Formats: sequence, structure tokens, C-alpha cells
Amino acid sequence: MNLASFILLALKLSIILTVVGFALKARPESALYLFRKPGELIRALLSMNIIMPLVALALVFTFNFKPPVKVALFALAVSPVPPILPRKALMSGGTENYTIGLLVAASLFSTVVIPLTMWLCSVSLGIPLSMSPGKVALVVLTSVLAPLAIGITIQAVVPAFAEKAAGPLGMIGLALLILSLLPVLFLMRPAIFSLIGDGTLIGMVFFAIAGLAIGYLLGGPDHENRTVLGMATSARHPAVAIAIALANFPNQQLAPAAVLLYVIVGAFVSIPYIKWAGKTGLAAVHNGGHHQAKA
Repeated sequence: MNLASFILLALKLSIILTVVGFALKARPESALYLFRKPGELIRALLSMNIIMPLVALALVFTFNFKPPVKVALFALAVSPVPPILPRKALMSGGTENYTIGLLVAASLFSTVVIPLTMWLCSVSLGIPLSMSPGKVALVVLTSVLAPLAIGITIQAVVPAFAEKAAGPLGMIGLALLILSLLPVLFLMRPAIFSLIGDGTLIGMVFFAIAGLAIGYLLGGPDHENRTVLGMATSARHPAVAIAIALANFPNQQLAPAAVLLYVIVGAFVSIPYIKWAGKTGLAAVHNGGHHQAKA
């Protein structure tokens, strides 16, 4: 096994451990939460799978992106929720039901949404694009749905063990994720740096901010759900996006480099959003309690 294969294996394992660690604290009913709330499900799918591809299309026609970057942007626009989202969502005040439900729903719908959207984009741009439902399903199944099912099952069968194992397993997964990403970023740094200064960086900042704003506006009346949908609409599954990019440009480093650049940009852009959402949520709780006390 060479270094590249070892890094890839560590990255996949880190994602699986991160999802299992979170799922060990989740309840089975959380996975089906959005399917029992069709209004919230429709708003989430509208935000992530319809409006964001349109935003990507607008950016492609506004900026003079290279073809692999265009594909990477559309791949990000249709990829499901990233596995690390639940941890960030709960830290920002999101609820378990909505977060897990969103993760499951977005992953399931991605097997249909991704191939269809990529075909529509290829027609609009005149660039041959493809991603078979089978490849999408395999990535989503191995990195999201199967680890979720394993964690939730363990939690239901042996809750005491699940409670003890959740924290350490999540921390191991997060540490492994960081350790495996660092060499990838180091190896890809020439391609990533080549995208800075040609408008790609600015376009991705706009894309990340648009995702946060659109998700928050469409998240419904509950501030916690709006916060989570904003994060989910902006941040997408990098492994799925890279798989789509490499399926269309197998010998191009710019496409996966663009995805990694967006992961970095999205992480920095989300910091003030999470802080603002936390303060807004605390203010809402305080005002609600104050009004109840007066009543």
C-alpha cells in the first residue's frame, strides 16, 4: 500500500468513525424525522438541491472559471450533507431530530438528485458531465447511511455502551480526519494556490455565504432548524463532490483542488455565522422566557 492509498483509507475511516460516534447518541426516530414533516423536507430539498445549483449556474456565467472548477462547483451544489455537520450543528444549538433527519434525507435523495442535476448542467453548459446513481449510492451508503445505521442500532440495543463509546469514537474520528487531510492539502497545495487570484476564491466565498443565507431563510420558524439548514446548504460532502469531479475529469487535479479549497473557505465563512446564530438563539430564548414571565 502506497502513501496515497493509506491516506485515502485513513480519510474514509475517519468519516465512518465520526458518523458512528455521533449516531451512538441518536435515536432511531430521528432518522425519519423529516419524512414525517413534509413541509420542512420540501424546504430543505428546495434550499440544497434546487436553489444552490441555480446559484452555481449564476456564478459560472458571472466568473470565468476553468471547466474543472465549474464541475467542482456543481458537484458541491448537489452533494449531500457532510458527515461532520452533526457535530457542528449541535455545537451551534441545532436539535438532534432535525440534524439527523436532514443527514438521512439529503443522502437518500442524492442518489436521484445528483445524476439528474449533473445532466441538466451539462445541457446548460455544453460540458459532458456524468455521475451514475450507482456510484453516488455507493459513496453515500459507505460514508453516511451504513455508519448511521450501525451507530443507531448499537444505541438501541446497548445504550450504556453506546453512551460510553460515543465520545472517544467521535474524537478518534475527528483526529484521524485532521491527520489525513493535512497531507492531502499539502500534496494538492500547488493546484489549490493556482485557483487563488483568478476569481475562483471570490466565487466560492459568494457561494458559501449564499448557502448560509438561503438555508437560514428557508429553515422555517424554528431558529435552531434554520441555523442547521443554513450550514447544510453551504457545507457539502467533500468525498461525494470529489468523486463527481474525478468521474468527469479523472486526470485533472484542479477539480478536487477546487473542492478542497471550498472546504477551507466554507469552514472560515461559517465561523461568524455560527457565532451569530448562537447569540441570536440565546437572545430568542431569553426574550421568550421574559415574555412568559411577564404574562
